[in-house]
Amino acid sequence: MNIPNHLGIIIDGNRRWARARGLQPWQGHQHGVETFEKFLNWCMELNIHQVSVYCLSTENLSRPKRELNEMFKIWNDYLEKWERGESDLLDKYKVKVRFIGDLSKLPPKLVKLMGKVMMKTAKYQKRVLNLLIAYGGQFEMMEAIKRIAEKALKKGRVELTPKDIERNLLVPVPLDLVIRTGGRSRLSNFLIWQAAYAELYVTKILWPDFTKKELIKAIRWYSSVQKNFGR
Repeated sequence: MNIPNHLGIIIDGNRRWARARGLQPWQGHQHGVETFEKFLNWCMELNIHQVSVYCLSTENLSRPKRELNEMFKIWNDYLEKWERGESDLLDKYKVKVRFIGDLSKLPPKLVKLMGKVMMKTAKYQKRVLNLLIAYGGQFEMMEAIKRIAEKALKKGRVELTPKDIERNLLVPVPLDLVIRTGGRSRLSNFLIWQAAYAELYVTKILWPDFTKKELIKAIRWYSSVQKNFGR
């Protein structure tokens, strides 16, 4: 297989999975976290160098407060295991973890924990895991434009190329393959610059039911696609 260097995944379907089983939305998110742990292992085994996971969009922050609080608690418990070293996955595969998004909109306790995980894994260079939380592609583009404008003001002139924009993005590496679970064929504001020439693979499987078999199926499909990059 032609393994993508940078894989993006839009994890969709936790709430629909829970609703179909008469469960609360956050119970679907709990099962989603369990799937994420397995998914990350599969990616490391396949030697994918960079993985970007769309965990929570800026629009998702308008969901009911109870659901958000329960979701934050689930993430907090999960990240505490990473911070305490109860999982050897990050150390075993030398994974640098980055939390990307408007983190000011998240609970301070959770943000502090994110900082600890990032500091703990900052020494690793072999693989990168980008966790996009309170993130939106438009938010990222605005942040990039602000940085470029600040530099232009200091220099007194504007010099702008696509490479300049890439260097100022929160995730500066282009995507090769985007997988979306849940059956909806849209990017939903996910890494819109980086996904410009990425292949998009959509599966109807809801995220808690996502399997290694489906991941390999997506990569085999990606391997079969001819890439022209618009030429």
